[in-house]
Amino acid sequence: MLQPRAFSITTLLKTDTICLFCRSRTASHPPSPTSARRRHVSTSSTSSTTSNRKRAPPPPSSPVPASPSDDHTHTPKPLDRPIGLPHPPRPGENTGLDPRTWRQRRADFVDYDRHLERRRLLTRQVAKPYFREWSNMKYHEGKSFICPPALFRSTRALYFPNLHGQTLASKLPVDTTTVLQDRVSVVSVYSGTWAQRQTASFVSKQDNPELAAVLDEEKDVLQEVDINVEPNRLKAWLIRLFMPSLRRQLPTGRHSRYFLVRRGITEEIRDAIGLLNSKVGYVYLVDGQCRIRWAGSGNAEGGERQGLVKGVRRLVEEQRRAREKPAMIMGEAGGDDKESQPARAAAAA
Repeated sequence: MLQPRAFSITTLLKTDTICLFCRSRTASHPPSPTSARRRHVSTSSTSSTTSNRKRAPPPPSSPVPASPSDDHTHTPKPLDRPIGLPHPPRPGENTGLDPRTWRQRRADFVDYDRHLERRRLLTRQVAKPYFREWSNMKYHEGKSFICPPALFRSTRALYFPNLHGQTLASKLPVDTTTVLQDRVSVVSVYSGTWAQRQTASFVSKQDNPELAAVLDEEKDVLQEVDINVEPNRLKAWLIRLFMPSLRRQLPTGRHSRYFLVRRGITEEIRDAIGLLNSKVGYVYLVDGQCRIRWAGSGNAEGGERQGLVKGVRRLVEEQRRAREKPAMIMGEAGGDDKESQPARAAAAA
């Protein structure tokens, strides 16, 4: 039987086995040794790369478990430093209105530093995830921090900002600073029904009857203030629509201390006073000089209600002593005048 003939490269390159055209081409263009060398180097490098790939360790059969997320292991910590603004509040601040003239607006418009500041604020707002506050609600019901174990010292305490809003007693906007001065105030800041229920766990009569008793006893020194923050125009309009029902629900004395604030609370103010989540309720204990001496967030837990009551009693005592000092000074001045009257009469005689 016939066997297939084996051909090799040398056999094919023989002059007697190739055609005339290939023979003439080989004679005119002999193979270059450089190309052969390149071909050899590329072949060797390819083989070495293939061998290196084969030596690489195989991937693990099972994936490495990921470390637990910080959100799942996050636990609110006690507030260990004073919060607030470094300067005392003044009526007329943080109204959200632009009091600049057209000339001042034009000067700010062409100011490059103002543009950089505005760009920084916009970048910060864009970088903030839209659903971050809602997603944080599933961890400890949005509680940002635990109440401090004691009051902040008066020498280190910072100030509560001035806010501007409408009250239940008047349609014209009012400043909160005029209401907070010279009285101890339990301020509840919330936005929405969920946050209002959280603040009620601190200050309501059902959840904290001891605080309600102190509020009834010390009406001349102690007061309760509500600040409903609603930047949405439509929701604010609905709240105004239902203000008559709010007036029926609250005592008449609290109508002038219920504020509806739409604008003026910037991100810097929120960070300064610890208002980290707009969907969570916050409670502040403010003294007669508008300084934040105690703060709470979320639902009341453990001994936070008792801590609030102790702080209220202590601030009431401090406020009473502060009121008595001017009276004592005036009394001493009057006594000195009475004692000096006989001396003056004798000198005149």
